Amino acid sequence: MREFGYQRARDVSGAVAVLDADPDARFLGGGTNLVDLMKTGVERPARLVDIRELPLDRIESTPDGGLRIGATVTNSDLAAHPEVRRRYPALTQAVLAGASGQLRNMATVGGNLLQRTRCGYFADVTQPCNKRTPGSGCPAIAGEHHNAAILGASDHCVAVHPSDMAVALTAFDAVVSYETADGPGETPLAEFYPPVGDSPHRETALPQGALITSVTLPPAPVVSRYRKVRERASYAFAIGSVAAALDVEAGAVREVRLALGAVASRPWRPLRAERVLKGAPADARAFAAAADAELAAARPLPHNGYKVTLMRNLVVAVLTELAEEAAR
Repeated sequence: MREFGYQRARDVSGAVAVLDADPDARFLGGGTNLVDLMKTGVERPARLVDIRELPLDRIESTPDGGLRIGATVTNSDLAAHPEVRRRYPALTQAVLAGASGQLRNMATVGGNLLQRTRCGYFADVTQPCNKRTPGSGCPAIAGEHHNAAILGASDHCVAVHPSDMAVALTAFDAVVSYETADGPGETPLAEFYPPVGDSPHRETALPQGALITSVTLPPAPVVSRYRKVRERASYAFAIGSVAAALDVEAGAVREVRLALGAVASRPWRPLRAERVLKGAPADARAFAAAADAELAAARPLPHNGYKVTLMRNLVVAVLTELAEEAAR
């Protein structure tokens, strides 16, 4: 591990000023991803700026009936919050599906959105990786890729985003607020992660040195669900996941929000599927047609084609369960 400096941020503007002056500095929240990457040499910051004492740890209702979640709220506190559980059950389920209880006690909302891929080639500094070293290549394409992307990938990278929370937040049309040396800004989470293209090392749309301050959720249908498939019963990253919110009226889909996890370099918002479902009967046949419309664009590699069938079945199962719940 590279030797590094450490300081505690006293206010948001001071924290941002440090990173504005020193591009090799990093913000430290829970450290559950960053510190691991420092140990392996993937991340080599010159300085850590501890932001855990900043006043960004509140969850509060917004005037329009949504929620504003501070960036340093821990995953455990988020999952347990009564308004999150009542209004956004899929978010609670997604958070509880990720990591272990001990890690959730440390991990923060802002850090969760910024966590980096768990692709084995990215984590191994002896291997080439375009995400870690631009232009060095992507060995996963011809190598181990059973959990690689099937949507939105490129010849430069097939890694998937690891966050469960981000999938649910994407389905709920969350907006990320941040602070920079030039002032505040915000971006919809659907635009927070740029397409991988030929620059997989550019993982977010945040300006250099920006500090995430909060995530805002608009009002959403109360009927929602998150389903995760993994290779062992607990404490494992997804090989496929679905977050869905559904509003049914007179047996037809009035509103639907979907996001898919572990299929792309970012949480995948299946807009084709949503368009197919608007106004359609809330039944398994329509749900399957919507999934097929989205997955027609899938480009699996030789060892991850199973994800196409997996995701189709997941979408149908979760939407069917929500339709039955909405009908009760």
